[in-house]
Amino acid sequence: MRAGLLGLAGLLAAGAAEAETLVVSLSFSRLAVTSTYTGSSPAVFGAIERDGQAAARAGAYDIVVTIRGPRQSLTVREKQALGPLFVNRDQQKFGDVPSFLAVLASRPLPEIADPETRARLRLGLDAIVAAPGLTLARGGAEDPFREALLRLRRAERLFVENEAGVRFLSPAVFRTGAALPATAPVGAYDVEVTLLAGGVPLARESARFDLVKAGFEQQMASFARDWSLPYGLATGVLALLSGWLASVIFRRD
Repeated sequence: MRAGLLGLAGLLAAGAAEAETLVVSLSFSRLAVTSTYTGSSPAVFGAIERDGQAAARAGAYDIVVTIRGPRQSLTVREKQALGPLFVNRDQQKFGDVPSFLAVLASRPLPEIADPETRARLRLGLDAIVAAPGLTLARGGAEDPFREALLRLRRAERLFVENEAGVRFLSPAVFRTGAALPATAPVGAYDVEVTLLAGGVPLARESARFDLVKAGFEQQMASFARDWSLPYGLATGVLALLSGWLASVIFRRD
């Protein structure tokens, strides 16, 4: 009898966890990057749909939106002063670092979920950078190289966290956006939206948009990729001609 009650309670809990679903839409799915590109601001719109048979929740909802750019490998080096020079002392390799990372929340993350939940769901810059799979070498969550990575990427505006970045337009409709600097690389950007209430995750939904080169930049990139040898020769000849022309123009008789 007791086992049956426990099983029924588990089914009810599972049903409650599926009482909400997310619908997510982006302001664009593909953006062309040209020579005049100075950055962009993708907007994320979302709606919370409830099961009509589910009981209403007493508290308000929380939303955390994470935008990740194309992954890349990075090496963070520690430099040490040696007289007037700086030399590399130690280094740490990171193998799966988002080239751009933005975390946008409806309120401060510590108020949304406890540290264990944030670490498990990777909510927030600290939780993402502390994830075990980020490094290719030694180092734990308190590794100073992780702290340096986070500090440097923040300074470059490639890692952003805004704990007031999600605005509810109604109790079930929200909007947010992130400013991508011109230095953000082209490629696929993953958007992950997490819905929580009372510190409990209820639903997750994902979307994607692409930054692609267009115009002359795309033609040159395609030529360099598909015709690497002619491109290299042409670049060398152009450099020689530029040097010769500069010597002629600035030659002193």
